Amino acid sequence: MAYNNIGIIGTGYVGLVTGNCFASTGNNVCCVDIDEEKVEKLKQGICTIYEPGLDRLLESNLKNENIVFTTNLEECVEKCSIIFLCLPTPPNEDGSADLHHVLNMADALGELIAKSKNTEKRIIINKSTVPVGTADKVHNILLKHLPKERFTVVSNPEFLSEGTALEESLKPDRVVIGTTDKWAEDILRNLYAPFVRSGNPIFVMDERSAEITKYAANSFLATKISFMNELSAYCEKVGANIDKIRYGMGADPRIGKMFLYAGIGYGGSCFPKDVRALAFTAREANTPLSIVEHAEKANHRQINRFSERISRYFNDDLSGKKIAIWGLAFKPNTDDVREAPAHKLINFLLERKAQISAFDPEAMENTRKLYGDKIELVEKMYDALNDADVLVICTEWNIFRTPDFEVIKSKLKNNTIFDGRNLFALEDMRKRGINYFSIGRPDVINK
Repeated sequence: MAYNNIGIIGTGYVGLVTGNCFASTGNNVCCVDIDEEKVEKLKQGICTIYEPGLDRLLESNLKNENIVFTTNLEECVEKCSIIFLCLPTPPNEDGSADLHHVLNMADALGELIAKSKNTEKRIIINKSTVPVGTADKVHNILLKHLPKERFTVVSNPEFLSEGTALEESLKPDRVVIGTTDKWAEDILRNLYAPFVRSGNPIFVMDERSAEITKYAANSFLATKISFMNELSAYCEKVGANIDKIRYGMGADPRIGKMFLYAGIGYGGSCFPKDVRALAFTAREANTPLSIVEHAEKANHRQINRFSERISRYFNDDLSGKKIAIWGLAFKPNTDDVREAPAHKLINFLLERKAQISAFDPEAMENTRKLYGDKIELVEKMYDALNDADVLVICTEWNIFRTPDFEVIKSKLKNNTIFDGRNLFALEDMRKRGINYFSIGRPDVINK
């Protein structure tokens, strides 16, 4: 056995990207999942998530026989001495992270390693986003089955952004390794060496600091977004332009230009649950993070405020109104609709008896699974506008940035766009004669 035989437990977003990236540098990767249908698709080279470039990398890895997919956990454990846990940690109702997938897997791994013919010391790595102290919990569960000399537990959080995850995995801006085991540190430094050849840092710290680092990073970015979104409401009230303010703020190197775009709020699989989980664990420790808690509340208010603006446009009577929606994914370049602001808007509109026609380049099927025939999903973006009263833009896909405005004007009854992502210039909308409502900027109303 060798430490380039890598097991990936869970083929969700993180697991599938991570496994393929390690396979691309010559490691032998075994990916395990309990979903038989998903495993069969992956064996055939059918990518089960949308991530630009991942389908081609999967095809290459399968051709080179550097990656295999199985439902047989025992087979993976027998073969692999490095095992990454890439399992879901969804939020409980109180905001805490649900760790049962991770902890149950730790128990199963302990049993299988104990009877395995592979006697190499195993490195069990938490790649999942987990609250502080999880590495200790996994360690203690494994201790029930194994002597401490047989394994070590490492925290190695991911910092992937959907839509750019492949690029960020192949060329990470930093790698965080949480371990006090110098032997494991050396192996993981060697494993990540091909990805940091340009000199980007590998930070080694204790397990608890590594666990908090991931939550802290996501919560800080979510707070930047929420700050700009709250400021956008103030700008609308006093007639200022949030874009102008963003330019002035972003030029300050202490602040930077990233994550200063006002919009209808963040969503996805990471920011919402990570913010809640950090807030929960901080309250548990009796050191509440009030800024983080407020960021989450502000995020909810932002999509509610936008939804209510649409309602007020129709004098709070949406019954029978047809609303066209462009963008269903929580962000561009992904098919992920988890906690998507567009879906929160759809729920608001459906409750008020509005009709909805919608288009998204990649997230149609995941939306269909949730709404069935409650909304109309169209295959072409302009078809969503047929007989619609207004157009609402919820996701900043590039395909929406330079549309045919004459087609839009010819199809919409009210010649009105609600833009939740500030895609268009105000003066351009004024010249085109389109009523235009955006975020944190003056309204454009053409008489």
